[in-house]
Amino acid sequence: MYPLEKIMAKEKKSIPFNFAIENLFSREPIIRHMFGCHAIYIEGKIVLALRDKNDDDSGVWICTSKEHHQSLKKDFPSMRSIGLFGPGISGWQMIQKEEEDFETSVNRLCEFIVQNDPRIGKIPKLKKKKIIDT
Repeated sequence: MYPLEKIMAKEKKSIPFNFAIENLFSREPIIRHMFGCHAIYIEGKIVLALRDKNDDDSGVWICTSKEHHQSLKKDFPSMRSIGLFGPGISGWQMIQKEEEDFETSVNRLCEFIVQNDPRIGKIPKLKKKKIIDT
């Protein structure tokens, strides 16, 4: 069985834009559900989220930091902030599925991730365990 088929067999819902996952297989991605998306982790870092809903924030979400937006925007001119996060600019950016260059941009983005581009990805903060007094 092809590795993507193994992942898909475990998933209850199909993963949108699965070509992105195929492009990242050399880095052994881990896929987890997150806020109605499929988050992609590589070596403990969250790098992307794949989301396909009927709204303007459907596409590939890029986990980055504000300090990298300007340089990433040069490489991905169609990149923009995610509207669901409210007004202002968040660390997360996205390439909307409706963009003309969507697939080309996502393929290039995956190349950057495979090359371990430091502008993409963050190690999630650990959740604090609740201590219950008894």
